[in-house]
Parts: sequence; C-alpha cells; structure tokens
Amino acid sequence: MISLRARYKWINKGGYIMGILSEIFGNDEEPKNEIKNETSDEDVMLRLRKEELDINKSRVQKGDVEFSKEIIEEQKIVDVPVRREEVVIERRTLNNEQSDSPITDEESIRIPVSEEVVDVDKRTVITGEISAHKREIEDIRHIDETLRREEARVNKTGNPDVVDSEQNSMH
Repeated sequence: MISLRARYKWINKGGYIMGILSEIFGNDEEPKNEIKNETSDEDVMLRLRKEELDINKSRVQKGDVEFSKEIIEEQKIVDVPVRREEVVIERRTLNNEQSDSPITDEESIRIPVSEEVVDVDKRTVITGEISAHKREIEDIRHIDETLRREEARVNKTGNPDVVDSEQNSMH
C-alpha cells in the first residue's frame, strides 16, 4: 500500500519516489505516470489537525507592601506667658510726724514674692490611623498568538473525476 504522501511525491517528482518504493517493497513493475488503486473497496483517510489556544492562569507574587512607623523629630518653639511678682517700694515723706514707738531694729516686714515656672512634660496622643486591605481588580490581557491548521489540498494530474463534499463536482 502506498501512502498518500508517497503518491503525492511520486506525482510531483515524475515517478522518482514510486521507483524507490518499488525497490523497497519488491515491486518489479516500472513506475508509470499514473497511480493505480490497489483495492477499490479501501477508503484512504487523511486526518487534518489544527492548533487551539490552551489558556490557563496561575497566581504569582507580584510584590509586597509593608507598613511601618518612622519617628520624625521636630523642634517645637512655643511662647508661654508666665507671671511673676515684683515688690514695688514707694517712699513718702511724712512731715516729721511724732511717733510713740522707740527706734529699734527688731521690726521687719516680710513679703513673699512668687513667679510662674514653666514645667514641660510630654504626652502621647493618637493623631491618625492607617488600615489596609486587598481588593481584586480584573484587567484584560490581550493575547496575540499565531495558530496553525492543516487544510486538505487536492492536486489532480490529468483529467480525473473528483467529487468533493465541500465543493461542487470538480472535473
């Protein structure tokens, strides 16, 4: 039995391949310029194939997002009003008025003097909050691939009658 490919090459090469096949399979006949059917009851089948896209997705790690805190120091200058007391001494002359008390050094007056002192402490307060979560976003990726397929080619030599189920009768 001669495959369709061998027959096709024989037709296109002027019988050269048929001669080689005859030597391999022991056919004593000389190659001729026509193909003989070994059996008319046998169907010959040529399977046609095509490529299809097989698209799969997998999850890969794209990167990380890390939250941390950084301590920033800044110098703060604040003007704070403070109060203090001062003693004002006022002197007056009294026209030499008479006094009943003798002169002594035991008599004194004490006046406490105070002032406000700035006492600086620090306290921690919450200034804000950061939260995070993930959400899925769907994008479209355009895939551009070249797919191949096999198509049947019918080549005729001479004037054979061929009936093709996809086309009208070819003569």
